[in-house]
Amino acid sequence: MNLQDQLENTISKLTAPGKGLLAADESTATITKRLSAVGVESTEENRRQYRSLILSAPGLGESISGVILYEETLSQRDDNGTPLPQVAAHQGIVPGIKVDKGKGPMPNAPGDEITSGLDGLEERLEHYRELGARFAKWRSVYHIAEHNPGAAAIEANAEVLARYAAICQCQGVVPIVEPEVLINGSHGIDRCAEVSEAVIRAVFNALYRHGVQLETMILKPSMITPGQEHSRQASPEEVAEFTLRTFRRCVPAAVPVIHFLSGGQTPEEATLNLNAINQMAQPWTLGFSYGRALQEPAQKAWAGHAENWQAAQTALLKRARLNSRACLGEYQPTMEAA
Repeated sequence: MNLQDQLENTISKLTAPGKGLLAADESTATITKRLSAVGVESTEENRRQYRSLILSAPGLGESISGVILYEETLSQRDDNGTPLPQVAAHQGIVPGIKVDKGKGPMPNAPGDEITSGLDGLEERLEHYRELGARFAKWRSVYHIAEHNPGAAAIEANAEVLARYAAICQCQGVVPIVEPEVLINGSHGIDRCAEVSEAVIRAVFNALYRHGVQLETMILKPSMITPGQEHSRQASPEEVAEFTLRTFRRCVPAAVPVIHFLSGGQTPEEATLNLNAINQMAQPWTLGFSYGRALQEPAQKAWAGHAENWQAAQTALLKRARLNSRACLGEYQPTMEAA
């Protein structure tokens, strides 16, 4: 299978209608916070147990088309000795991998950040492919404040995202391009829309410059919402209206799928907003790529106890299925009680 065939085969699986991605790519520092919140020590063994739990949930592949893994997880095995990427693949879930090396302050740009990790990316991708990864993810973040994000940060992060995506496609790996406009702050929904449009326009301009094939990439953006500290939060209908209006202006129809990140929304909010977005006309398949909004109920149910394994998987499956319905615009809040 040549590189183009590999890309097309992977993207066809990741764009299945009614399905989304499970973002299980938390860094060691982030998963430590998540596990500590439910009283679990973040040892390598506990992380292996937890990720084995979620990847082996029976029927997860009915709602989840791909899973983004952290590097540690790629080489871990379940209790039967099966590599965790294979555990996912056995359910029809495509394994992927987070490849950026994290964010840090951008020089001479107070309040803005830049993501690193391009050095050695080709070699790392070859290794990740050997371990089963078929797609990758790179996240850039944008803070909203009076003077942020600055033009330099918008352009620099767009350039990095485009270079990453081009490298991935040259390796036969589908890139997820994730420009996350953070929900932190007291800004209104209009300001979020303004910043998001500037960010996404810059990203696609950079993707064009670097010859990235839009048909075999995935966009993973934030929804357009007010900041968490804003005095008035938006209804799902308002989120849908602002999100789709903004994206129609700057996301080409050639992009096959947009998998939204949850970005600090509660599990219920993320599902309600996704459902409202999918009740409006759009040229793309619209799905989800949720981390905490899928996993938080499962983590609380598990709490590190083996006897809670089934309850935790049930909690994960419920959120996955509800979001699957939201992908089709068929979610109802009454389903939460089922």
